[in-house]
Amino acid sequence: MPSVESKAPVKATEAAAAYCGSTASTFEKLRHKGGGPVYCKIGRRVVYRVEDLDAWLAENRRRST
Repeated sequence: MPSVESKAPVKATEAAAAYCGSTASTFEKLRHKGGGPVYCKIGRRVVYRVEDLDAWLAENRRRST
């Protein structure tokens, strides 16, 4: 079993959205429609791993609109 220290930190929806420069409402819509970062459900709680947020931000980089 992996140690607690080796697990990636997680953020709740509001903190994850703020980390990405977005809002919790936008993240909730992205979860419903698709296209948002990978998330985990722990009971009723939705959490995001920081490494998944970083990967999602990198995948969505654009040079122009």
